Amino acid sequence: MKLSQFKFNLPESLVANNPSEHRDEARLMVLHKDSGKIEHKIFKDVLSYFDDKDVMILNNTKVFPARLYGNKEKTGATIEVFLLRELNKELRLWDVLVDPARKIRVGNKLYFGDDDLLVAEVVDNTTSRGRTIRFLFDGTDEEFRKNIEILGETPLPKYIKRKATAQDKERYQTIFAKHEGAVAAPTAGLHFSRELMKRLELKGVNFAEVTLHVGLGTFRSVEVEDLTKHKMDSEQFIIEQKDADIVNKAIEEKRKICAVGTTSMRAIESAVSSGRMLKAANDWTSKFIFPPYDFSIANSMITNFHTPESTLLMMVSAFGGYDYVRNAYDVALKEKYRFYSYGDAMLII
Repeated sequence: MKLSQFKFNLPESLVANNPSEHRDEARLMVLHKDSGKIEHKIFKDVLSYFDDKDVMILNNTKVFPARLYGNKEKTGATIEVFLLRELNKELRLWDVLVDPARKIRVGNKLYFGDDDLLVAEVVDNTTSRGRTIRFLFDGTDEEFRKNIEILGETPLPKYIKRKATAQDKERYQTIFAKHEGAVAAPTAGLHFSRELMKRLELKGVNFAEVTLHVGLGTFRSVEVEDLTKHKMDSEQFIIEQKDADIVNKAIEEKRKICAVGTTSMRAIESAVSSGRMLKAANDWTSKFIFPPYDFSIANSMITNFHTPESTLLMMVSAFGGYDYVRNAYDVALKEKYRFYSYGDAMLII
């Protein structure tokens, strides 16, 4: 397939800048992948599509406050430092993006916070905007993390045209987030409230958790028309044996298995055994899923509405069928569904 097949005109007004008032009350489009039939619901109605012993696979990664603002030594220029990932805990080495990059060279020092709570030194260039920095901090790891928490801002995607607020700290995080490491939220999971989780549990739905630390590659644009030539960024994922067992039991019993979000789907499709079962894993994946693709584990999925030409839209199209998903997006535009991280949801079943 070609990149141009995933082009559509998304009005700015349909990109959600704020979450719905209540997590489970965003709109929900239900797409039946056998017929293309579409239903319009509210997210909490997802309850009526799942039964006893069905399984939902959740990504329990936790977003950390990855966006810092510091000042360059001597000039005092304000520099945005986006923490991508920790390279070495002992040395406090981090892979980061800096903006404006042209001002930042190896050897420069950056100061964060009114009283220079943290100081970092640039030790290497990685890409045009990428740098490796070392935080010069003598305290414990716990104290270091606390300072990141104090100084850091919730890393809202750039297309949300406003500053992050205290509300974002809570809402740009799933209620089941556990393992810190993501710089972007697994957004399909944002729609689950504690009440809805409880009601699903009472109905007998089982939850299996995976961890995939979402990186900025999620937002990276595809720049080649021939999709086979696109390379995905690598992301770390972990699947524990107990969670693989829950999923495999459901496969054997022919239950519904729902991947909550493209990140959960990517993790499970990166850990398929030769017998098409789910394996425990602790690995990195750069798997790129686009049509046509034969899925091995999940037979339903929950996802948000994605932007044109995104790798996320390509995966959803592979799962729901290109023509059916294309039509569903036309309907979503007409019905003014809200798009992207804080937007509405789609259940493909």
